[in-house]
Amino acid sequence: MVEPVEAWWRRRQWSRGTAVPYAVGEFRSAWASYPVLVRQYHPDRNHGVVLTQVPPLAEVLLTWECDVGHVFVATPAEQRSRPGRERRRSVWCPECQLQATPRRWPVLPADWPSAVPAPQRAERVRGRQTLPAAPARGAAPGAGLPSAGAVPSGAVASARARPGRSRSGRAAQPVPRTICPKTPRLPSGESFTSRCAPATASAVEADLRAALQERFALTFDHTAIRLDRPVFDHVEAWPDIVLPELRVAIEYDSTGRHGLEHVGPRQDTDRRKDRAVRAVGWEVVRIRTGRLPALGPYDLEVSGISRGTIERLVDTLRELRGPLFVDAYAR
Repeated sequence: MVEPVEAWWRRRQWSRGTAVPYAVGEFRSAWASYPVLVRQYHPDRNHGVVLTQVPPLAEVLLTWECDVGHVFVATPAEQRSRPGRERRRSVWCPECQLQATPRRWPVLPADWPSAVPAPQRAERVRGRQTLPAAPARGAAPGAGLPSAGAVPSGAVASARARPGRSRSGRAAQPVPRTICPKTPRLPSGESFTSRCAPATASAVEADLRAALQERFALTFDHTAIRLDRPVFDHVEAWPDIVLPELRVAIEYDSTGRHGLEHVGPRQDTDRRKDRAVRAVGWEVVRIRTGRLPALGPYDLEVSGISRGTIERLVDTLRELRGPLFVDAYAR
């Protein structure tokens, strides 16, 4: 049964027979991959209990404060299930989520009249199908309905609904999966310049690429690696930086503007991508910032991109491929 933090702490003190049932830092590893939750938790609001003293599955009501300043109560399981599902700050705070929920207005046809007479009712729109106008009060039965064989103005044939229902209970529309049809027929493990690769999403990635270009005469125009099996509907992977001569893929990971990137379930996505790249003979080096834990044996946990970070990255490349081979490309 869910209970307040004070009652939960007293009950654990009694059941364990000690004043401190859980030591500070006992569950640090369980909360390390949720930096936003660590920032939103305040011990002074939770009877002096530190977050690393709370088991992830404890049925206890904890007090949190979002970045905006809203104070709300939620269990550890509720908070840990929120990251990674949506890419906005509101997923961390129920009050922000209500304010950020977009209002769904009906999509009107292109030939929708700009002015409608007062007695005439506006046509009702549901999804992509325009329904006939409802008759006004006092109108004869059947008024406002189209005649046999007539098609209402602006009517559009509705698409077949995708099986299942959305959060609002309405049938969901089909969402086609985007599969890149322009992947060249290359052997697995070959790198190339892909037309489907996304553009650089961060200025830090561009700075990191420029710093490596100053150090090494490598090929930096490749953006994809050919895989031996489809991963997320694609047979190519798009690392942030591809080094074909060294067969090393470099990824820059941060928690993002809202603290939702590469945390929670998104770490499983990163691991799956790394396994696919390593399966074709490449190695992955992730530069993890924002207190993100390392996922692979060669990942770097840093505070940001600096001269020291570049030196550590160069040393890691030498460790992977040998100093003589890597220094042969030095400028």
